[in-house]
Amino acid sequence: MPIATVNPATGETVRTFDALDAAGIEQRIAAAYDTFREWRTTGFAHRAALLGAAADLLDKEQDEIAHTMTLEMGKTLAAARAEAAKCAKAMRWYAGHAEALLADEFPDPEDVADSGGSRAYVRYRPLGVVLAVMPWNFPLWQVVRFAAPALMAGNTGLLKHASNVPQTALYLGDLFRRAGFPAGCFQTLLVGSGAIEAVLRDPRVAAATLTGSEGAGRAVAAVAGDEVKKTVLELGGSDPFVVMPSADVDRAVEVAVTARVQNNGQSCIAAKRFIVHTDVHDRFAERFARAMSALRVGDPTSLSTDVGPLATEQGRADLEELVGDALDRGAEALCGARRPEAQPDGWFYEPTVLTGVTEAMRIHREEAFGPVATLYRVSGLDAAVALANDTPFGLSSNVWTRDEAEQRRFARDLEAGGVFFNGMTASHPAFPFGGVKRSGYGRELSGHGIREFCNVTTVWFGR
Repeated sequence: MPIATVNPATGETVRTFDALDAAGIEQRIAAAYDTFREWRTTGFAHRAALLGAAADLLDKEQDEIAHTMTLEMGKTLAAARAEAAKCAKAMRWYAGHAEALLADEFPDPEDVADSGGSRAYVRYRPLGVVLAVMPWNFPLWQVVRFAAPALMAGNTGLLKHASNVPQTALYLGDLFRRAGFPAGCFQTLLVGSGAIEAVLRDPRVAAATLTGSEGAGRAVAAVAGDEVKKTVLELGGSDPFVVMPSADVDRAVEVAVTARVQNNGQSCIAAKRFIVHTDVHDRFAERFARAMSALRVGDPTSLSTDVGPLATEQGRADLEELVGDALDRGAEALCGARRPEAQPDGWFYEPTVLTGVTEAMRIHREEAFGPVATLYRVSGLDAAVALANDTPFGLSSNVWTRDEAEQRRFARDLEAGGVFFNGMTASHPAFPFGGVKRSGYGRELSGHGIREFCNVTTVWFGR
């Protein structure tokens, strides 16, 4: 895939970029490694001041970077601005919390004495250079939620961003430099995917984090495993959105629409499978399809647009294949399931609700990365839990019920990294984020995220 900005609303190639050559890659790895040896000794107050400066710059440049994101991957301008604001918030959160999150831990004195020691503590020390392989769908947020904790922990970062968001990638590298971070602290590697293995195998690179497809995750994990290097993987998702009889159905429908079409439906934590109890199924289905049909599809730079184009032409083709397979095998489209006639150019797809989905259909098992919802009817709680778990993914989940016994059951039994009741799954700096099964392993955000790339060190003193 060429490194290029291609406007998904028009299909026009706006700008192309040359990939770094071997010498350029070597220079950046060396700078990251050399900088780490000094950066790890700096204090939290100094790191926090620089991260706060980066947040201030991002706030000032919010409109500029929002337009860049919209141009490169098609998210609505309103969503792009919100993403930039969220990134600045996360930077300030880690600037204010990192020191406490990484404070030394002291074992029980009785256990220390029992070990034969006089005192002991556990210290979190940075690992070193971390390679971040990041996707295009949240081109700013996915990077910042790694970079902010990694830099505050004393690590340095190398960013290999998706090839269709090169201008956003270059902006990120420049942002931290302009905020006052040493030049080697966080750098963008403008390279294709074929260059990743050599970078990860370099002995100066200590670990890697990847957000992306299952295939990309497998490839990076295989190399890291061979090199015995730490990885965190956040892969795909096919999150269930369960609605039980005690739910506020009107509110559930309202949130369901946002949960499915946020970021033009291209979000790993978007609700994708809508599992509705038979007692409220018909009411939910009618209102959900009507609300999805009412969404305005069009120019992502217009503030009146609800859903912009998919980021790539191939992404739309893949989505059309999944929908076509379902329809051929007996599913029914309550709305959508086609390209909008009003947008002949660009990679648009109408918000879609499919019902009558069965295990024979690919969309039952595969992730639909676009504004397509699958709707299921279930007879009770046991059936809802079973269907929610009937997926190779386990990223997050949404459950709508006011029944406390049902809430306890779903919290106990849903196979996912998050269970969100009566609201939409979302990421926040204070809460750990990540999944199980083929959605990956490890956690981002919160104290769990900042400690992922730390050497948890036992320090012990004899008597």
